[in-house]
Amino acid sequence: MSVDRAVMLFAGFMVLLSLALGIYASPYWLWLTAFVGVNLMQASVTGFCPAAIVFKMLGLKPGVAFS
Repeated sequence: MSVDRAVMLFAGFMVLLSLALGIYASPYWLWLTAFVGVNLMQASVTGFCPAAIVFKMLGLKPGVAFS
């Protein structure tokens, strides 16, 4: 798995998790959904993605988006 795919998988998981927590625990968890969305937009504009850095340190091979 490449860093790009891992970042997308992680972001999707976090969105689904925060939506489930927002429905079943507290609506304040929806702020996590907003944070993930803002982080994705920021990464697309700047090319800086903290999750990509972590996945690189874990040994995943770089993809084309976060090389």
